[in-house]
Amino acid sequence: MVSPDPDERTRDRVLSAVLERGPVSAAELGDSLGFTPAAMRRHLDALSQDGLIEVKRVRSSATGAGRPARRYVLSRRGQTEMGDDYLDIATAALAQLGAAAGPEAIEEFARARFSGMEERYRPVVEAAGPDLEARAQALAGALTADGFVGSTKTVGLPQLRGSRAVASSGRPVMLSVQLCQGHCPIQGLASAFPAFCEQETGVFSRLLGVDVRRLSTLAAGGHVCTTHIPLGRTTAAPAAPASPDAPGTAESTAAAEAAPPSNPATPSIHQQGRP
Repeated sequence: MVSPDPDERTRDRVLSAVLERGPVSAAELGDSLGFTPAAMRRHLDALSQDGLIEVKRVRSSATGAGRPARRYVLSRRGQTEMGDDYLDIATAALAQLGAAAGPEAIEEFARARFSGMEERYRPVVEAAGPDLEARAQALAGALTADGFVGSTKTVGLPQLRGSRAVASSGRPVMLSVQLCQGHCPIQGLASAFPAFCEQETGVFSRLLGVDVRRLSTLAAGGHVCTTHIPLGRTTAAPAAPASPDAPGTAESTAAAEAAPPSNPATPSIHQQGRP
């Protein structure tokens, strides 16, 4: 019986690591697998020549400046070659863990997995300064570098920000940022075990320093993962009072006071949680 080629076994390990962690750099792969830089390059070159992996150029998540870094992801052919066996195995393993040690063991596993994310992302988010929108954008950039395709969008009534801005109701409006993730590398696991989404949400809350809320997730059937980040209440400047002699002033004032509170800004598709 012919023994498997040691290089083939090693490249299977590399391919599995790229699948799990991509987009990932050669240095990160070498550190996690215990390979020298030269050995790591040799295996990556071989997998690239076989069409199983490809290079993705990623700019710095902190500034977006500088030369894009080389990171590796599975190609379409590589995805086909790997199949979904890893998901079946991981799901079965976690189900067995839960049966043997209870749901708390799965929560602890998910917590341990995301603790590394929190540690790596914290310097990136802290570098953005105290502004919450800037911190959310930095977090989105870090997520994109890890393959989550992060983006942010401010929702509410941005025109109320300036001291000279006026709303028809003159009432305070809550502004927020939506942090969206267009891809989830562990979507299948998160669908079976919601603890993964819950732990990730907790990481976002601690990194940003505010309570956040999940509006939709890919794991639950949404078209993106969307996290609501409150920015605080902004009050519109009052409209200049009309002259007491102006016709219709009393009637207009009475009507305004009797009017019911205006509805908040219409939620976006993400806020509505549409799949």
